[in-house]
Amino acid sequence: MSKLSTLGQHLYEGRISINFVGRRKLWYSISVLIVALAVIGFVVRGFNMGIEFKGGVEFTAKVQTANSDSVDAMTQAVLGAGVPEAGDPQVTTSGSDALRIQTKALTQVQASKIDAELKKAGANEVSQNLIGPTWGKQVATKALTGLLVFLILVVLFIWAYFREWRMSVAAIVALAHDLIITAGVYAWSGFEITPATVTGLLTILGYSLYDTVVVFDKVRENTRNFLKSTTRTYAESANLAVNQTLVRSINTSIMALLPVAALLFVGTVVLGTGPLKDLALVLLVGMAAGTYSSIFIATPLAVQLKESEPAVKAQAARVMARREKAAAAPVAVTEPGAVPVRQVTASGAAKRNQPKRAPRSQRGKGQK
Repeated sequence: MSKLSTLGQHLYEGRISINFVGRRKLWYSISVLIVALAVIGFVVRGFNMGIEFKGGVEFTAKVQTANSDSVDAMTQAVLGAGVPEAGDPQVTTSGSDALRIQTKALTQVQASKIDAELKKAGANEVSQNLIGPTWGKQVATKALTGLLVFLILVVLFIWAYFREWRMSVAAIVALAHDLIITAGVYAWSGFEITPATVTGLLTILGYSLYDTVVVFDKVRENTRNFLKSTTRTYAESANLAVNQTLVRSINTSIMALLPVAALLFVGTVVLGTGPLKDLALVLLVGMAAGTYSSIFIATPLAVQLKESEPAVKAQAARVMARREKAAAAPVAVTEPGAVPVRQVTASGAAKRNQPKRAPRSQRGKGQK
């Protein structure tokens, strides 16, 4: 722990520096690759939309033990009910003594037939929940509306707080980066998208924005009056800000991801299904992507946009010219242990070569 605190102190003071801004092309390439894989997942795999969005009937069957045998038994019961409209049922465990069976939209008579077959197959108790597709569309529409309002407010907030539209653009790109990656993980994993997933998705946007604003605030502090500086460029000051907040961002993310990982384990392994699993996965992936984007995407992109300004280019040229001048200046080299040579002017040397004058009290003693 002491080593981590020492590393954080060295990063804060600039004695150790990771070139996040200067190597932005590498980070962009990594992000483009991940985003491309996510988009391929959209096309190849698609999304496993929950029954709340596509409509249908959900049966909850209480059984003696929820295991693979009971899942197979309930699947065969639905297929053997003589209701072709049920389609291919999705049967998953829900705890240790319950199964969740989802089918396409059915009439009440058809649902009653399946209910009877499930009881014959060993279900002690069966409950039905008929969900129309209209409700799912309303949920999706409201979620999209909330997302658009959130993004507009983000742009206005960052612009008003930092007085810099470039930071607003960088923050929006980072948020879009996090959304695409999270959606890609859902596409490839096949996890079901439910209203809990939408809730978690909106939550990670706030978390990602929080981390980005913290780094941007340090950038603003380091680049205040940077045009008058001849020691660091804007990019170097911004890179120092990322290094200064690096340990804090990592510690915050780890402390947030650990309980979320525990929720995902409980929801997946213990419960098997339900909103807990859907919420935990989106939080886990989104928080990890948000931490990455705030460090490797948002700040480097904001710096790249800022460097297009003529004043920033001129300040960077002055810094480089000063460094070249300092590098070209002659440096006196002395042997180890040697006393440095003191340089004096010609007038000073002449003054030291003049004979010393006698004290005032001794003047005139030899004169008659």
